[in-house]
Amino acid sequence: MADLTGELIDNRYLLQRILAAGGMATIYAALDTRLDRLVAVKIMHPHLANDEAFVSRFIKEAKATAALSHPNIVSIQDQGWNEGGAPAVFIVMELVEGSTLRDLINEQAPLSIENLFRYLNPVVSALSAAHQIGIIHRDIKPENILIAKDGRIKVADFGLAAGAVIGQTLTAESSVVLGSVSYLSPEQVQRGIADARSDIYALGIVIFEMLTGKKPYDGQTPIQIAYKHVNERIPNVREINPSIPVEIAEIVFAATAPNPDDRPKDAQALLSRLRDLEVSIDPRRGQLSLELDLPPITSSVLKKANKRGKVRVASAFEGIKEKTTQIIAPKNLGQQLKGENSVGIKTRKTSRRVKRNRIIALVILGALVFGAYSILTAGRITVPSLAGMTQKEATQTLADIGLMAEIGEEVFSEDIPTGKIISSDPAGGGKITQAGTVKLIISKGKERILIPNLIGKTPDVASQELAALGMKIGDISEIFSDQAEKGFVANLDPKVGSEVKRNSLVNIFVSKGMEQVALLSYVGKGGEQALSELTEAGFDVAPAYKFSDTILPGLVISQAPESSASISKGSKVVLNISKGSEFIFVPNVISKTTNQATLDLENQGLKVVVKGKGSKVVSISPKQGTKVKAGSTVTISLG
Repeated sequence: MADLTGELIDNRYLLQRILAAGGMATIYAALDTRLDRLVAVKIMHPHLANDEAFVSRFIKEAKATAALSHPNIVSIQDQGWNEGGAPAVFIVMELVEGSTLRDLINEQAPLSIENLFRYLNPVVSALSAAHQIGIIHRDIKPENILIAKDGRIKVADFGLAAGAVIGQTLTAESSVVLGSVSYLSPEQVQRGIADARSDIYALGIVIFEMLTGKKPYDGQTPIQIAYKHVNERIPNVREINPSIPVEIAEIVFAATAPNPDDRPKDAQALLSRLRDLEVSIDPRRGQLSLELDLPPITSSVLKKANKRGKVRVASAFEGIKEKTTQIIAPKNLGQQLKGENSVGIKTRKTSRRVKRNRIIALVILGALVFGAYSILTAGRITVPSLAGMTQKEATQTLADIGLMAEIGEEVFSEDIPTGKIISSDPAGGGKITQAGTVKLIISKGKERILIPNLIGKTPDVASQELAALGMKIGDISEIFSDQAEKGFVANLDPKVGSEVKRNSLVNIFVSKGMEQVALLSYVGKGGEQALSELTEAGFDVAPAYKFSDTILPGLVISQAPESSASISKGSKVVLNISKGSEFIFVPNVISKTTNQATLDLENQGLKVVVKGKGSKVVSISPKQGTKVKAGSTVTISLG
């Protein structure tokens, strides 16, 4: 998907930089220009925007998460389709600056028991809120657990969420391709069916990673990993780290049970077990707690506080020292004068007559000055201070004392709002003759210059146009770009459409042309892996799902172009992904109950019609072993 940085989505959201990119969408940090706040905007890749099923799932994500209100869930703020610009289906979310649980696991795993509870409990609490209203996350993994810079924990990306609120579940095929296979429960892999217990399974895998620093299973393809989840039991964490308490190992073992009935029924049940375990490990946890998920006071915060305290103490000390100096100085000065007199300096007393004459002279001088001032200001009026008033208020204030007002000029001001008085001529406190006119200097508000669209122009022309607008040219550097031909302007910083102050620096980025990268072949590899890695590499990926009798479901059948040592970044790559065989062999359900037979047939992708009355299947049409197309109708007769 092309980088949309700099685009204004829905005439409201200014995309500033890419935060993350995946197989379905790219997430940007953006500015909500209407409310002047930072947000995250998730935009579906163009090749999926034409797929009604994907668009529907994308919109359902917004509706599912918007139905939740929990401090540990990333809130959804808006959803829509971009109009008047680049075509885009988008979701606007709360922006969480920080890292992910994956980063924490990579840096610190295995985590201590204290840190395990610190990061795990908010996640389980968030899922508990979702499960209580029938919403299943379906994609719990460390990448979807965010850790904000202030320490708060947020669960993100209900992109595969399903439940009564948003409709039917996904198919097994789409779950394998779209879900994160390392965290899929056996029932999701086998039947594409998920409930709250499937989220519990994924949480169990996450806890396993937090305690050991690695996933329970490895494999070269997603299919291999999925096979192990279905056919093997997750190892006991104490086999990897014997120091882990037995009670925690039991919780992980129960959460990852192959049979959903053996797991905690939902996140609330798991949360209760975790809290009970915390109390047994540390009885102090049994005291009343509001669990506000407040960030801890870090050492850097304490250092800043200490530093501020030292500055205040130092400032107070300096003030005392200054006052002390002022008090001591006259005494020192007296001692110095006294010392000088003691070495021979003679003083001469002024006579009373001289003193009297000096006083008389000062009085006469003062009278002359006052008289001259009175003559000069006779009949003149003092101009009041008008700063901060509106033009109407200033005009009325002057009229009340017999003066007139007129607009002198309008100038930009960073401090005085638009339409308010900055100053006057004469200024406040000055004198003016009666019925005189005071000129008002009025604010035009803050001066902001719009950065024009110079993409595709030569650097010289762009520099001249920016200089003509009052901008200063900063650095001129080269970047790879698919927006402009080589040698022409590809981007600006600040971005096109930004409003900046006069004399601001504008950096110009000149195109080096399209970046050339290597294209690998993903034939025979997992479709999810191919979608993710090709998209991250900057290619425009177009997946197509086709039947294949030779390639397992979810694997890449073919790719066009298949591979290249050097190809333009952003080129379109078509992936043909296997949906498995188009044909199915009708299973043998003779003598089975109606419910069991129906379930077996539907799990094979067949439609079922029931005839007759009875408790057991006595015949089936087409007969068992018959090769039919997926979606065909099979009739079972009861007797």
